[in-house]
Amino acid sequence: MILLILIAAPLLAALASLAVRKKILVLEIIAMIVAPVEFVAAATIATQVYRQGRSEYGVYLAAGALETVVLITVALVGLAATFYSIGYLREEVRKQIIGFSRVRQFFILFHFFLMAMFFAVITVSPIMMWIAIEATTLSTAFLISFYNKASSMEAAWKYLIINSIGLLLGFFGTLLFLTPGNDAGVDKFVDWRSLVESGGSMNPTLAKVAFIFVLIGYGTKVGLAPMHTWLPDAHSKAPSPISALLSGSLLNVAMLAILKYKIVADAAIPTSFSRSLMIYFGVVTITIPAFIIIVQKNYKRLFAYSSIEHMGIVTLGIGFGGLGTFAALLHMIYHSLAKSVLFFSAGNILLKYGSTKMQKVRGVLSVMPVTGVLLLIGFLAITGMPPFGLFLTEIYILSAGIADHLPVVIGVLLLLLLVFAGFLRHIVGMTLSSYKAPDTTPIACGESGYLTVIPPILLLSLLIVAGFYLPAPIKSLLDSAASLING
Repeated sequence: MILLILIAAPLLAALASLAVRKKILVLEIIAMIVAPVEFVAAATIATQVYRQGRSEYGVYLAAGALETVVLITVALVGLAATFYSIGYLREEVRKQIIGFSRVRQFFILFHFFLMAMFFAVITVSPIMMWIAIEATTLSTAFLISFYNKASSMEAAWKYLIINSIGLLLGFFGTLLFLTPGNDAGVDKFVDWRSLVESGGSMNPTLAKVAFIFVLIGYGTKVGLAPMHTWLPDAHSKAPSPISALLSGSLLNVAMLAILKYKIVADAAIPTSFSRSLMIYFGVVTITIPAFIIIVQKNYKRLFAYSSIEHMGIVTLGIGFGGLGTFAALLHMIYHSLAKSVLFFSAGNILLKYGSTKMQKVRGVLSVMPVTGVLLLIGFLAITGMPPFGLFLTEIYILSAGIADHLPVVIGVLLLLLLVFAGFLRHIVGMTLSSYKAPDTTPIACGESGYLTVIPPILLLSLLIVAGFYLPAPIKSLLDSAASLING
């Protein structure tokens, strides 16, 4: 029943928001009620999976250890993004950037976005998972074009076209996995379990082709290079809370699809095939943003390219296997927390400075002390500096590949140093430089509101604690999920 609540809650919230006609406060109350409900539901599911190994509702909804790991990130980032959105939109309304109709549109699409991600994670049907992930594309396309600017519309169309084509390739791969040569057949209800069980009877060549299509298709949604080109545009033009959800939640949901198909493919063919592909895509996906980060001029695009890089690290860890798989899954959680902090900080900076160009943002630490500290600590966390958890997961991932892929490990280590150098140059320039008031109205010092700083502070606190202490239930879920992926 709790699985059904997880889907019903955001759906009812979206419908209730649609019925609101005048009061923004009502929209905010609906969001503030439903977000904790979703989080508690996700936590309850995680508890059930930890104790029983699986949570089910009928034959259509279920969550195991792997699904729960992703569910945690979606619910947690969704909770923080909900409250941050309220403070963020209040400030934009105050500045007369948007009005009631825009706020209502935002919350309706926001709830549908969360519902689609929750459904994609807990559905047992590969087809329904594809439909749900496609639904995230439709809902977020309107959020990317939220401000109706020419650049926003262009980013939304780019996002829509590239992801739709990618998911079409992913759907073709799905159909190949559902081939009549598979014992499950195409005339029956096929779930993930039946796909894995019948994987041994699948033609090995067909399984290889199917996995390539799935990896490229869903890899487009993940942001794997060279299918990543939509991501910097979309993340930079969307409202900041949506950027946080895109990076902190949606990329993990798309990665979950790839991991599920990897498990199916590994049942039909040697694991070396899927691992080799993921190592290749992982290295390419780390390499491209590492060089672009150095010359980046827009801080939201900077964080977007960082998301691409980290998805490359996750993919590389899965490719290395063993300890690398466990570290990659944990890296997804840490990255979700750290990147949400950075995008929330980016939203605060945008509200204050009115620009996403780094050259126009100076003296953040003196103008916005809390946001400045969040940005500095978030930068250290996302670049994998000790003592943050991302440092440990990157070390574990690289150590998993030393024995068999030493040249790759050395190359990736150099790329990570390049990323740190690029981030250091940009973030120091934004935060520690002296603020000079423009010739027009000077920027008033202070934060935009308590709701724009409390969510990132809480996420950052959680990230710091998680770097030192990983609760036993989370570790158990990660162990079970990693064992399932490694086979």
